[in-house]
Amino acid sequence: MMTDDNHLDSERELIRDTVRRFAEREIAPQSETLWEDQAFPYEIWKMAGELGFTGLPYPKEYGGGDGDWVSFTIVLEELARVDCAVANSLMANSTVASLLSNYGTDAQKQQYLAPILDGRKVGAIGLSEPDAGSDAANISTRARREGNEWVIDGAKTFISNSGTEVTGPVVIAAVTGARDNGRKEISNFIVPNGTPGFEYGRKLRKIGWRASSTFELVFRNCRIPADNLLGEQGAGLRQTLAQISTGRILIGALALGLLQGSLDRSLSYMKTRRAFGRPIADFQSLQFKVADMAVHAHAARLMLYDAAARRDQGRPFAQQASMAKLFATEKAMEATHQAIQIHGGYGIITEYPVARAFGDAKVLEIVEGTSEIQRMIISRELLSQMDT
Repeated sequence: MMTDDNHLDSERELIRDTVRRFAEREIAPQSETLWEDQAFPYEIWKMAGELGFTGLPYPKEYGGGDGDWVSFTIVLEELARVDCAVANSLMANSTVASLLSNYGTDAQKQQYLAPILDGRKVGAIGLSEPDAGSDAANISTRARREGNEWVIDGAKTFISNSGTEVTGPVVIAAVTGARDNGRKEISNFIVPNGTPGFEYGRKLRKIGWRASSTFELVFRNCRIPADNLLGEQGAGLRQTLAQISTGRILIGALALGLLQGSLDRSLSYMKTRRAFGRPIADFQSLQFKVADMAVHAHAARLMLYDAAARRDQGRPFAQQASMAKLFATEKAMEATHQAIQIHGGYGIITEYPVARAFGDAKVLEIVEGTSEIQRMIISRELLSQMDT
């Protein structure tokens, strides 16, 4: 694999090597089938849990690895280099894990967090709705208290890790009242898979992340115990927003994996493919394409590792996360496009990973805040810094 020297310590290099071998040995041979069948990778998920990938940055007392976010970024990068949908399953699971780890009671952590850290279950986060995407404060799903239960009514969409045989807790956001200023009071709830009144709607067929199971969720008079409130009532939006900057680092890591994978496959193809009597690696126009990919991969890696290191050190990292997510996802889109161009006719055949990666890259420009949203965040932060 072509990569650059990031001055990682030996432990992180070992993590990279371990994940890379796992991805190439266990995921790569199944990747095309998973893509064609749009099938959740059950056996891969179980093995990833057994190897400690799924719970790496979470507390050991609940089955995690007490690791750091730079290391988890590396895990996602290496998985996405081979299959972005598999990597996304870990990324989406981590959002639920963070909410449970940061705000759950000990009993909630034992029951719901531990199984998604060790690979027995997979967590799903239910925030997006048909009429509330980036505008999370506009959600309309409601929960009302009746005695010792909460009763939930509403719908969610674009929910990763939903609808599988191992989907564990679904953490959803619902309106529980109104604040004095008239704004909605939003709370988070843990809804176990199989709860009466909780059903799956249609399976969503995507241009990318096809092996990442994505369904609509429907709640009709869904009753859960009062103890399934996550954290304080009314704190749901604050809890969820607190995870978003971390999520942007992780989405950026998926993009970096796609970028590096596009570079690796392009170089390999250029060395073996011949045209007009010589290897296409001799053509300067193609040399320039891979040179740009390498520059962008190096820059994205530095930006992502810096943002993750700030997260580990407890330093402000929201601006760096948005910058890294914006840069990595847009350059991944460019790289997957150019990789198809380099492969020519073969690049549009889905048995080739470069074709499958193209749809994955487009998804990354949308989730965890579109490129436009990232530019708004970055510019506002810059302007606010000028006022201090």
